[in-house]
Order: sequence, then C-alpha cells, then structure tokens
Amino acid sequence: MSFKFEKLIIWQKAMDFGEQIHVSSGKFPKEEQFNLISQIRRAADSIALNISEGAIGQSNPEFKKFVGYSIRSLAE
Repeated sequence: MSFKFEKLIIWQKAMDFGEQIHVSSGKFPKEEQFNLISQIRRAADSIALNISEGAIGQSNPEFKKFVGYSIRSLAE
C-alpha cells in the first residue's frame, strides 16, 4: 500500500536527511547519547513525520501548517 506523501520529493529528501543524521550522530561521543544525539535525531525525524501528517489532511492550509512545523524542526 502506498501513501500519497511518499511521492513527494520533499518527504523523500527529509527521509534521506534523517538517515544521514542518524549515521552522523552515531559518531558523537557516547556521553551525548541521551542528550544531544537524542534531540538531534528526534528533530530530524519530525521533519518527515510532519510532512506526512500534513499531506494526509485534505486542505491546503492544513498542509502548509505542517510544512511550517517541519521547517521549525529543521531549524532546531
């Protein structure tokens, strides 16, 4: 089963970015595992998650709202 957000290039790039963050943050010092690494990974994951959640909504303003959340997660 395929979801319509999986066809969005922005979602695909967000997923790639999340994977890169997981690999890169794995090289951080182990003492940061539960602080910085966790925060960075959750922020990166929320980018794609917010895009997908907004794409499920029926209205364009709803999608724009969730893209805004994704942008803020990226800034984080």
